[in-house]
Amino acid sequence: MHVDEAAIDTALVRRLVSAQFPEWASLPIESVASSGTDNALYRLGDQLVARLPRIDSAAKQADKEHRWLPRLAPLLPLPIPSPVAIGHPAEGYPWAWSVYRWLPGEAATGSTSADPARSAHALAEFVCALQRIDPSEGPSPGEHNFFRGDPLATRDPLVREAIAALDGVIDTAAASRAWQAALDARDWDRAPVWIHGDLHGGNLLVDQGMVSAVIDFGGLAVADPACDLMVAWTYLPAGAREAFRDGVSCDDDAWARGRGWALSMALIAIPYYTRTNPKFAAEARRWLHEVLIDQ
Repeated sequence: MHVDEAAIDTALVRRLVSAQFPEWASLPIESVASSGTDNALYRLGDQLVARLPRIDSAAKQADKEHRWLPRLAPLLPLPIPSPVAIGHPAEGYPWAWSVYRWLPGEAATGSTSADPARSAHALAEFVCALQRIDPSEGPSPGEHNFFRGDPLATRDPLVREAIAALDGVIDTAAASRAWQAALDARDWDRAPVWIHGDLHGGNLLVDQGMVSAVIDFGGLAVADPACDLMVAWTYLPAGAREAFRDGVSCDDDAWARGRGWALSMALIAIPYYTRTNPKFAAEARRWLHEVLIDQ
């Protein structure tokens, strides 16, 4: 998917686990099918999963998640990943990697909630609970989280470039209008709060059609909470958005910025992943559709 992606396979994971965690050396190892873009997942037996960054820009996520997820988890209404161990670079693999407890459920990508209003309520509760946690010493946006939660204007060059690249593929005039509307919203002018930074179906687990866990906290930071409102367009159907908005009690400017985050994520992803990760590109097209019909 990326020009600088590390070569990762089951044999490499077996060598890393055997050398660094011999107590798990006998466990079966199985690649986890995923449309994720930053990390490769390998299940270790029934209870564990190894998560290895594919690219250098994701390499700092292991340390961040091991520091913060155990502190956040008891204060959140949905399960999140539980770190078990950190592996170190070896066997030609250049970065730290993680082992977590396996969370049951299926990725929500492309799925339809059995009860959209209930899912909207659950996600609103999660977002609000995350925002209430003391943000002291939490990391500001930066390379470690792909600058999620920074002012939307910082993404303007990338978004304009993506819109130009999609000329003839999407309705670029509508995309440009929607993007400008997001940029016109007032910036966040209050104290930053905790954000997940990457709330979409691929980072939600579902059980029997209901959201059962939130995963992949690589975008974690202390920043503008509007970033997490993207889930209203990247997972929830149109009919459930008002329930979600009521649950998070955001103003018009925050809602517009959240729509802008969903839009920017979709626009940047489509041209980048069309050939290398068509499943993720198709999901990004769905996000774009949801944003553009929600005028």
